[in-house]
Amino acid sequence: MSDPTRSRTAAARFVTSHSVLTLDARHPYVAKSLVDAQEMHRTVMSGFRGWVDDGSPDARAQMGVLSTWTVNLKEAALVLVVQSKVAADWGHLPKGVLRETPHLITVDHTFHVGDTVGFRSVVNPTYSKPRTASDGNLLRGRRVAHTNPDGVRKWCARRFGDGNGTGGDIGGAADPETISVRMLPTVSSSVSHKGLKIARAELRGSLTVTDPTVFVTALSDGVGRARAYSCGLVLTR
Repeated sequence: MSDPTRSRTAAARFVTSHSVLTLDARHPYVAKSLVDAQEMHRTVMSGFRGWVDDGSPDARAQMGVLSTWTVNLKEAALVLVVQSKVAADWGHLPKGVLRETPHLITVDHTFHVGDTVGFRSVVNPTYSKPRTASDGNLLRGRRVAHTNPDGVRKWCARRFGDGNGTGGDIGGAADPETISVRMLPTVSSSVSHKGLKIARAELRGSLTVTDPTVFVTALSDGVGRARAYSCGLVLTR
């Protein structure tokens, strides 16, 4: 949780790049990304070749790459939003994947204490479930996912506070009960990362900025786990 006693800046500037891509969900390249989380990760990272050394274990974090996506099955369209600290190049995507030219946006916004901000985020809401050994000693907790909206709101309370206005650990305050929660299908990987399963929930709501510097860090770095798999990006308006 944020420490209310420490000094806070009154404002902080957020600068980043957004790519908005509309992809043909019927194309085999896109269809594979929809059924395998690791393939979706590769699709996202394909826009950032050459910025860091090949094989760098923290390439995504170095470049500040976060993503989120929605799919319209009726129209067979996948809309992918990618955030990054560096410029993206989507020219490497296979022919026929893009339905239209990618929309590239430079975001430059200064947030102040007390600003009210609407937000949307797809998150991986997990918690550490306590475990006890046969001798009664506590073991390291097992990471499990919240599977219903009430559980997700408990996750939100740690990030956004409990509605008392002081805020949580992302520099913004929101009453969890006012946040719209929609459970999304689990994504997984059956080939590259067998056993990988990521629970997801979509959050929509509004928050009050309590610590602009911490809030900008959350926007830049993402929130929660599974940030390599299209979770944790916070989009504001």
